[in-house]
Amino acid sequence: MRHLFTSESVSEGHPDKVCDRISDSVVDFMLGKDPEARVACEVFATTNRTIIGGEFRCSVPFEVGEIEALARGAVRDIGYEQDGYHWRDMVVENLLHAQSVHIAQGVDSGAGKDEGAGDQGIMFGYACSETPQLMPAPIHYAHQILKSLAEARHGGDADILGPDSKSQITCVYEDGVPVRAASVVVSTQHSDGSGGQVRELVRAHVEKVLPAGWMCDDADFYVNPTGKFVIGGPDGDAGLTGRKIIVDTYGGAAPHGGGAFSGKDPTKVDRSAAYAARYLAKNVVAAGLAEKCVLQVSYAIGVSKPLSFYVNTMGTGAVEDARLAEILPQLMDLSPRGIREHLGLNAPIYAPTAAYGHFGREVGEAGAGSFSWEATDLVDAIRQAVK
Repeated sequence: MRHLFTSESVSEGHPDKVCDRISDSVVDFMLGKDPEARVACEVFATTNRTIIGGEFRCSVPFEVGEIEALARGAVRDIGYEQDGYHWRDMVVENLLHAQSVHIAQGVDSGAGKDEGAGDQGIMFGYACSETPQLMPAPIHYAHQILKSLAEARHGGDADILGPDSKSQITCVYEDGVPVRAASVVVSTQHSDGSGGQVRELVRAHVEKVLPAGWMCDDADFYVNPTGKFVIGGPDGDAGLTGRKIIVDTYGGAAPHGGGAFSGKDPTKVDRSAAYAARYLAKNVVAAGLAEKCVLQVSYAIGVSKPLSFYVNTMGTGAVEDARLAEILPQLMDLSPRGIREHLGLNAPIYAPTAAYGHFGREVGEAGAGSFSWEATDLVDAIRQAVK
């Protein structure tokens, strides 16, 4: 049986990802000062203007100007020095305010009450055996193409490229296994007058990333199909935190609970429980107990215990789904605090998650403690528990 499946990615310079990066830089800044800080930071970016809003609670004082400096530093690192969006010249508005006491009273522990979830909601985790990273192939390779282009740009080997870019890969599946790319689309910002050089530059990175024999036919390889992409980033289109949730997760190959990750401290289960669900699903597949695994967990605001826990191995499991649903919560405390302690989430580790996916990364690739949810250290415990 043959079918096609498509996923897209966007680069660190995409307007929404600029906002995610600034939001997560604020989270890291406050967690670096106070590991129990509370942050919910949203950013809006448009032509030479960046607006930061949301709420926070941090026990260590800081200067208002430090938040503006974070935003400028993030935009500088991404590479925006354009007339319409420049890290030095843009207007930065900081509208952050103190956390609502009504939210705080539901989340905080005390008087015999366990720490509760920061909000209600449903979160999903997924893993599959399509790639060594146990990620779906289309989203994995879409990320890797843009990451390779960004590394070349930052390294000076592709100075005709700008920060804003998108990729999209359609994979051919035969009997459920991805075998090649049916089409590849890359749109990347470039300097004026360099459009004729972009296609071959991009082709080299696509061919480097895709497995041998996977490259699509030339007629199905699209680079800047509009013909020109010079104006990009927040000058070309406005950006908002949290608008790329499918890019952030599994490229549409698995369900998503709807909550964004960036800008949220790890008491927000939208983020931490999605990381925990990925961690458990990945360990199930890494243990050889399934080819695919979807997990769902749900919470109520102010309540520490999950309301539900669901496992679906899509007919690929070596043990019954109900058995996995019974044992996995025994191997990991899925309360908000339990998740944070198990995965070490109360640390400034989040800015690197803002581009190229929150999942399928290497543990520690962005420093100590980063991407801890990608570890497979529960494999032996899971195998032992299902005997």
